[in-house]
Amino acid sequence: MTSTLYKPHPTDKMKAAQWMGTRTIQLGTVAKPTITDPSDAIIHITHCTIGGAELHLYDGELSELLSKGDILGHEAIGTVEEVGGEVRSISADDRVMILPVIACGHCEFCMRQEFSLCDTTNPSREMESAYGHRVAGMLGFTRLYGGYPGAQAEYVRVPNADFCCVRVPGDVDAKKLLGLAHVTTAAWHGCELADVQPGDIVGVWGCGPVGLSVQRLAVLRGAKKVYAVDKDASRLQIAEGFGMIPVDVSVHSEVGDYILSMEPRGLDCAVEASGFRSTQKPQHAAMRAIGLEHDSSDTVSAMIKATRKGGHLALLGDFFYRTNDFPIGPLMEKGLTIRGGQVNSQKYHPLLLDMVTQGKYDPSWVFTYEDEFENIVEDYRLFSRHEIPGGLKVCLVTEYGRGHASSVQ
Repeated sequence: MTSTLYKPHPTDKMKAAQWMGTRTIQLGTVAKPTITDPSDAIIHITHCTIGGAELHLYDGELSELLSKGDILGHEAIGTVEEVGGEVRSISADDRVMILPVIACGHCEFCMRQEFSLCDTTNPSREMESAYGHRVAGMLGFTRLYGGYPGAQAEYVRVPNADFCCVRVPGDVDAKKLLGLAHVTTAAWHGCELADVQPGDIVGVWGCGPVGLSVQRLAVLRGAKKVYAVDKDASRLQIAEGFGMIPVDVSVHSEVGDYILSMEPRGLDCAVEASGFRSTQKPQHAAMRAIGLEHDSSDTVSAMIKATRKGGHLALLGDFFYRTNDFPIGPLMEKGLTIRGGQVNSQKYHPLLLDMVTQGKYDPSWVFTYEDEFENIVEDYRLFSRHEIPGGLKVCLVTEYGRGHASSVQ
């Protein structure tokens, strides 16, 4: 089993974004990580960002699985400072993209390229008790995923570095690589789960960075039409600017009915990329308040209704617990296929890296703002309120990144 915590350096320190409670992040000074297992690498971070997954933690979700001082973050790139004795694919001074899902590369699931289901990197008893099994560990994302310290820091320890670090060219724009590290890869995973094919009519619930990326990649894969569903007018405007068909939930509260009025045959594919927080119904808030519900099935219910018979649904939005009033009858009777799961990052490289380096896709558009890493506390606040300049993601550059021109394109 992979060690989940790093051995602290006896003297060297680093800055790191630490969870201190609901809507409370601090930029703390903590011990720098050292090689803990021989398969580790220590990465000197040049660029990182805040993802939608971190907002669950910031807003108080899963707080029972966090401890004050936990280091957050799962999207980052940097330079290799040191590798353990068993690491073969990367060396000191290599520029790397960090894959947040921690895979071992040799268990039954990794051998099937189901890396996010790795059997050896997550010791979480909480997950095994709730789900029946454990899935792979993940950087910076609570004890449910192993409790690994994250990458919103000046350094990060990456376990199983041969499977969790991808060596990248030194001349590729940093924002392209940072956008590829998770957002683009997760979006491609959504298209794979939904089996998006040329000529398909696709619906995507959510117009955040991942949802918009799903939409753009669906078009790249040949989709005929893409419906973009959200309640944020500014993000719907971004989707429309990319050529998508916007559907405003605040205007069309019964989204499934509305899409069927436009597409009587129904969608070929539907992707959930917003998570339960997109729900509009007051019943959900009331049920959560009295402990009868944690997640909501509202978006999934609309997807089931709007998707054609025999169609495909993909769940990318973060669902953790249980929901009520799930339309199991329509799901069965319509012959729908529904798939979910965290991204199988290792499966999609070098395909996606080649797409980026060859100019076929540029993920850097997701970053509408750049800031110094030292301002991460304020950027969490802005991101949680959808107030990041430009409306999407912030690219955070560390002091080390600012001092290395080759990593700041």
